[in-house]
Amino acid sequence: MIELPRTLVFSPRANDTSHVLASVAHRRGLLTEHLTGWRVPEGFLVGGPAHLYAGPLFADAVAAELDIALLEPPDDWLTRLPREAVCREIRMLTMAEAWTLRIPAFLKPPNDKSFPARVYLEGTQLPGPDAVDSDTPVLASDPVRFTVEFRLYAIDGEIVTGAQYAIEGDLDIEPLTGHESEQQILGFAREVLQESADKLPSAVVVDVGLIDEQPAVIEANAAWASGHYAADPERVLDVVLRAAGPMAEVGERDRVFLRPAAQRVD
Repeated sequence: MIELPRTLVFSPRANDTSHVLASVAHRRGLLTEHLTGWRVPEGFLVGGPAHLYAGPLFADAVAAELDIALLEPPDDWLTRLPREAVCREIRMLTMAEAWTLRIPAFLKPPNDKSFPARVYLEGTQLPGPDAVDSDTPVLASDPVRFTVEFRLYAIDGEIVTGAQYAIEGDLDIEPLTGHESEQQILGFAREVLQESADKLPSAVVVDVGLIDEQPAVIEANAAWASGHYAADPERVLDVVLRAAGPMAEVGERDRVFLRPAAQRVD
């Protein structure tokens, strides 16, 4: 039986990471398809198993039809970490609860872009009910200042590549390999991943940073929607292919991490 080549599907909106991943995929012998609209065209054939790199809204629109399973961290993963791992108070709220906040807080949607992630002086600054549903999950945390921020790609609990992406909140991209904080960041992140072995999907992105030289987890993200910055593209592709691949290939331990909006409803 001839095995058909795999296809990596991209959204119409290209970025640096999609260009890099397409190049790596070609070198590996994968096919690539850049869709031109928010629907899978009639008669669209990917040949063999399909994978996806795209933003959350586009992924929700096409993943089920392409039979792609999207793995993502649980909405409340940060809230379940010990205080020493996050160095701040973090709560899970609904948007309705967030609207009532009257103190500054860093607010973000856990796994999509339904509103901008930033410090809000109070909940009235958030988008209103005409833009966001009242039951939308919101992560609320104490405002803190990360001096340096890093993106780490992990597969099966092991960090395979990473990069610095910000200093003092401003974009500043450097490889993690050879970085002066490499061992501190990797050592801390490995401990966090070891403690979270059964609480994160097998392929995931975890962002960590330094607060007054103290390492802390910033957030976890879906690898299929994350920018790679200066991380090794070969290893990034490994994580993306696992995080957004054929539904039939999802292992039992990962089924609890499937993105609900992208699953087919028959």
